[in-house]
Amino acid sequence: TDEIMQQEIRPLVAVDIIEQLHRQFAILSGGRGKDGAPIITFPEFAGFSDIPDEDFLNVVTYLTSIPSLEAASIGFIIIIDRRRDKWSAVKASLTRIAGAFPGNLQLVFVLRPSRFIQRAIADIGIKLYRDDFKMKVPIIMLNSVSDLHGYIDKSQLTRELGGTLEYGHSQWIHHRTAIENFAMTVKTTAQMLQTFGTDLAETELPNDVQCTEELLSAHTDHHSKLKDELKLAVKQGATLLTCIREPVTRSANSKLSPDELENVATVERLLAQLDETEKAFDQFWTKHHLKLEQCLQLRHFEHDFREVKLMLDNLMETQAGFTDIGDSVTRVEHLLKEQKHLEEKGQEPLEKAQSLAVHGEQLIQNNHYAVDSIRPKCVELRRICDDFTNETKKKYDILGKSLELHKQLDKASQWCEAGIYLLASQAVDKCQSQEGAETALVEIEKFLVTAKEHQLSNPKEFYNQFDMILTPEIKANAQRIVQKLEDVQEMFDKRQVSLKKLAAKQTRPVQPVAPHPESSPKRASPKITRPAAVDIKTALKFGSHHRNLKSQTATRPFFRTGAEQARTALMDAVCTETLETKHHIINELIETERVYVEELQSIIEGYASEMDNPNLLHLIPSALQNKKEILFGNLPEIYEFHNRHVGTGGCSVIFLKEIENCIENPELLARCFLKRKEDLQIYEKYCQNKPRSEALWRQCGDSIFFQECQRKLDHKLSLDAYLLKPVQRITKYQLLLKEMLKCSKNSEGTAELEEALATMLDIIKSVNDSMHQIAITGYEGDVSELGKLLMQGSFNVWTDHKKGHNKVKDLARFKPMQRHLFLYTKMLLFCKKREENTDGHEKTASYSFKNSLKMSTVGITENVKGDNKKFEIWYNGREEVYIIQASSVELKNTWISEIRKVLTGQLEACR
Repeated sequence: TDEIMQQEIRPLVAVDIIEQLHRQFAILSGGRGKDGAPIITFPEFAGFSDIPDEDFLNVVTYLTSIPSLEAASIGFIIIIDRRRDKWSAVKASLTRIAGAFPGNLQLVFVLRPSRFIQRAIADIGIKLYRDDFKMKVPIIMLNSVSDLHGYIDKSQLTRELGGTLEYGHSQWIHHRTAIENFAMTVKTTAQMLQTFGTDLAETELPNDVQCTEELLSAHTDHHSKLKDELKLAVKQGATLLTCIREPVTRSANSKLSPDELENVATVERLLAQLDETEKAFDQFWTKHHLKLEQCLQLRHFEHDFREVKLMLDNLMETQAGFTDIGDSVTRVEHLLKEQKHLEEKGQEPLEKAQSLAVHGEQLIQNNHYAVDSIRPKCVELRRICDDFTNETKKKYDILGKSLELHKQLDKASQWCEAGIYLLASQAVDKCQSQEGAETALVEIEKFLVTAKEHQLSNPKEFYNQFDMILTPEIKANAQRIVQKLEDVQEMFDKRQVSLKKLAAKQTRPVQPVAPHPESSPKRASPKITRPAAVDIKTALKFGSHHRNLKSQTATRPFFRTGAEQARTALMDAVCTETLETKHHIINELIETERVYVEELQSIIEGYASEMDNPNLLHLIPSALQNKKEILFGNLPEIYEFHNRHVGTGGCSVIFLKEIENCIENPELLARCFLKRKEDLQIYEKYCQNKPRSEALWRQCGDSIFFQECQRKLDHKLSLDAYLLKPVQRITKYQLLLKEMLKCSKNSEGTAELEEALATMLDIIKSVNDSMHQIAITGYEGDVSELGKLLMQGSFNVWTDHKKGHNKVKDLARFKPMQRHLFLYTKMLLFCKKREENTDGHEKTASYSFKNSLKMSTVGITENVKGDNKKFEIWYNGREEVYIIQASSVELKNTWISEIRKVLTGQLEACR
């Protein structure tokens, strides 16, 4: 820990007693005795006896605090110079020093008065009053400074005492003041660094680019100012060091006194501490600055991702709406041009997406802290690009097939027209002769040879080739062409029969009429070889058979309105173990179940189905369009379970019917709930959707559509009251089971009832936990992959990170964080709870994701010294430690027990 931060504050500094020091009635010259004892001199001072006791004590205390502990432990040497004074002054000085000197004394030298009478009195007085001074050290009376030189070397005495030690009292005061000011500057600077570091450690990273840039700029500016303060402090220390060393610098023969050497050591130590603190702070700042820069990179990446994702989604939406495959060659060619234009339009967002994905990979390679957030986005960008490319290729393939088919159909149609023209162009009079008939037959046979171009080898090949584009419209067009081919073929068959008769035998002239397909008879063709027309028609039938298109029709069951609200039986009295009481509870359950099923039916038929009624579409607000699933959730699924549930094994089961079967055998009630505990999980999905449903209702609940539906149903309550019924129902079951359990204590079926009640309470807990879980925001992964949600709750959390320079320990967080914990079988999530008012309604809670720990890498310490509500979770071999404080010992023990089960299960799985 930093010595500057931990050292005790001295009670006195030079600036506090600057006036008393300037009076110079006591000085610390820097001289030392032969054994290194510091020397304090009391020079001649006329008003010594008039000095207030407080001033005397402050100065002496301050002087004794300056030498090092090692020097002070040797003991101080006191020199009292009273050569020009009287014995009374000597006596007063000794008395005051003996009574108030705070340090450890070694020797006391007294330069006695130089006048003969006062010297004689001093000799007698010292003998008489020595014991009164109560000094445990020798008091040596000296006649002159030469006698003093016998005890202390001249080099350690000032010129006033006949020595050679250079001492300037004003300069000494100046040095002391400067050193103490510098020490205070070092301490203040360290405190500023600590405060700034603590602020940095507690700063939460923003979620947008602008706030991140502002935070980075603010922290950088503050860091620059602190660095300037550090530079000034270092400069101040260097200047002070130069001033102390000035005598040695000025003269090579000069030497610093021991006290001056201690001053040098003090300043050097302070500079070293300042340098060490600066290095620790720079190390911390480097990490923090890197994290802020990476956060800014992440926010830019996320911003660009949202923009590119929006462009790609619009592109994919446009492509998804591109479903037309054309009904003619011209239309298909136009669609191909539009597809080409869409492909060209998509190049820019695709290139941006690929570039952004590459940028994301670079961030990952540069050890970005948010790898788990960046990688899925890169994967998604590449997936969307691949989807667009593949879908574009598929569109080209479909349009290519469509173009090929329509060209074939056009050729077939053109062949029919050419055939009709050929038949019409054969002159009747020329065909009456044998030669003319034979010529016409040759023309027809040559033309019929071209029919092979429109034939298929078999119907299955035609279906496989054009299956993806056989829409009803194309089928109708193809069938029309097929019929036309059949009609033309029939015309050729008839003409060939007639011409063959004319060529074989001349008969009287016949006036044939030019054929036209519309006027040709619709009867069965003769059994002769047909061109591909028959094959195409068969292929269309074959395609219809293979596609197996089914039309689904919905029938509306009989609608019952005005269902009476079920009565709620009050069972506060203690139930007796009688069959009648159990029947009463069963009847209560059955009656409320029947009413509940009727209410569900009325909601589905009177509201949900009416949203598809064309006659009421104009009453539905735009905000409600295509949001039936949001408003009603899985209510139809709940209704099916209660009324027409299909159980395990495919057998039809009605939950209501199962309950009704318990009238004669109440002990079977528990089995109904145990048997259907998995099916009752559907309520969890409904409750998870409830906040979205309520928000939509608040937005659209006053619309005319709902008022009209309520009027038709003759409901006294609006729809939102009925949408609350499933939530009320799932809690009603456990209340009825509790009542049944009260009446069945120590009787047959009690164990099953207890298990059924526990099951329902578990389902309610699961629903409650899932309601919290869906409010988690900011978690980039899929919470469904974290395993089962076991526990959730709010705690006080402290963190301790062992990494980093030990000088940064002071920058750690001391106040607890309020965190909401979610315990899964694979992960422990730390979230921050936030509450917001929504449109004037009650506060809704959300949980902002902050951190996560894999359960496979954590350990737990059950007891934390000093608080039985705390426990520790440590991560990666105590590299990170989280101290968690529960609101009660019971809650703590419950969590510890659940975490132990997870860890034990993992250990067993490893074994």
